[in-house]
Amino acid sequence: MTWPQMLALAFGAIYLLIGIIGFFITGFDDFFAHDTNETLLGFEINGMHNVVHILIGAAGLALHRTLSGARTYGWLLAIGYGAAFVYGLIAIGETWDFLSINAADNVLHIVTAIVGLVIALGPVRDAVTGRTRA
Repeated sequence: MTWPQMLALAFGAIYLLIGIIGFFITGFDDFFAHDTNETLLGFEINGMHNVVHILIGAAGLALHRTLSGARTYGWLLAIGYGAAFVYGLIAIGETWDFLSINAADNVLHIVTAIVGLVIALGPVRDAVTGRTRA
C-alpha cells in the first residue's frame, strides 16, 4: 500500500469516526440548526455536519484501495474542503449557516484541503523499478 492510500485510509477512518461520535453529541433532531453550541473537540457541529463527515469518511475507506482511488479521494478533499473553507469565511455567524461552522472548523477545513492536495499530487516511488510517479 502506498503512502497516499494509507493517508486516505487514515483520513477516511477519522472522519467516519468523528461523524458517528458527533451524533452522540447532537442527537438526530434539528439537522440544520445554526449556532448549536454543541462542539466536538472545539469544532461546532450539527446533524448535517455529522452526515457530511460520515460520507467523507466512507469515501476514504472505499477509495483507499488503489492509488488512483486514493488520488481521487485527495481531489475530493481538496475541492470539497476548499469550498467548505470559502463557505465558512462567508457563513460564520450568519443565520443561514446550515452546517453550523465556527473558526476552528474553518482552520480544519483548509488543513484538510491541503492534505487532499498532498494525497492527490504527492509522488510515489515504485518499489520494483525505483522510479517516482505522480
